[in-house]
Amino acid sequence: MADRRSALDRIDTTVAHPARRYNYLLGGKDNFAADRASADAIEKGMPTIRLAAMENRYFLQRAVKFLAERGIRQFLDIGTGIPTADNTHEVAQRIDPAARIVYVDNDPIVLTHARALLTSTPEGVTAYIDADLREPRTILDDPEVRATLDWTRPIAVMLVAVLHFVRDDEDPQGVVDTILDALPPGSWVVASHSTWEYLPAEAIEQLEAANGDGRFQARTGEQLGRLFSRLDLIEPGVQSVARWWPEEASQPRPSIEDVAFNAIVGQVRARG
Repeated sequence: MADRRSALDRIDTTVAHPARRYNYLLGGKDNFAADRASADAIEKGMPTIRLAAMENRYFLQRAVKFLAERGIRQFLDIGTGIPTADNTHEVAQRIDPAARIVYVDNDPIVLTHARALLTSTPEGVTAYIDADLREPRTILDDPEVRATLDWTRPIAVMLVAVLHFVRDDEDPQGVVDTILDALPPGSWVVASHSTWEYLPAEAIEQLEAANGDGRFQARTGEQLGRLFSRLDLIEPGVQSVARWWPEEASQPRPSIEDVAFNAIVGQVRARG
């Protein structure tokens, strides 16, 4: 109860937060006026932003299933967001009830919902920590993370719709490399990232106007690929979230222009 109370005390309802804005775009109710106003401003520039949010969610679920079916039993989900249906642990534990998952987010409202994220199967484990991707060592060195995940066995790191909140002046390459350096052999990374490369100039102008605090930074598919050049990407490399394993998704598939998110899934390259 004390943790929940302190988390509530830290919530600033006057400033939009990515997790709450994402919740609003997904049709959730755990958001405030500032989050809704921010999302509405983005929607003016990109009318299909709600579709993009849903496609990111579906991509995460397909990626977790893909990896779990290939024997991955540990997931570090950074930028978790407010719980919805089919969270990472639910997808993974349907395939293996013994799967272990750690969730990470820096929005205190997510902490107030952590109980929903911790409903593990009896055989498995889920944990949640309050931390920020921009400080990766804080995540990697956290006692809960170290205790929940076995760092001698492969881990899948989920970075879905979160890296675009790490600006270039905050060293996104350093953030990624710090995480990759810590991962055991055979580990994987799943990442998606907003891109404006498919959008018309007028839409980009509106989106830039909606990014008043400069927190958001879109990147091209080429830039996303460079961030993860140390991975062996599975085919087709950098691709729209809407085009990953489309046969397992609802049909017809949306266009890459409407979704405007790229993604990668790759395995950490063996050292040596």
